[in-house]
Amino acid sequence: MIALMTPAKAKRKLADNLRERRLAINLTQTGLSKRSGVALATLRKFEQSGTVSVDNLFKLMLVLGGLDKVIEASAPSPSNFGSIEDVISGNETPKRKRGSRS
Repeated sequence: MIALMTPAKAKRKLADNLRERRLAINLTQTGLSKRSGVALATLRKFEQSGTVSVDNLFKLMLVLGGLDKVIEASAPSPSNFGSIEDVISGNETPKRKRGSRS
């Protein structure tokens, strides 16, 4: 899949999405700040600019939901190719079973 979104647009969309989640559960910025342990000023900056540390993002997502989906989305996908030459030629190689020496 080709990503057509810039990092700046992704940050903005993420901030908008989490703000919408917060509002959907009728939680104020102050309330989210207290529940998550993220400073109110940091939360406000995040909702305005999309800028936040990974630690604080995870704290916010823990309260608002979605942290498990972020972890799942970052999991590596199994490759059907053994080398770059296989990718170029389109040949799929069978995956070795873990621990086998074939």
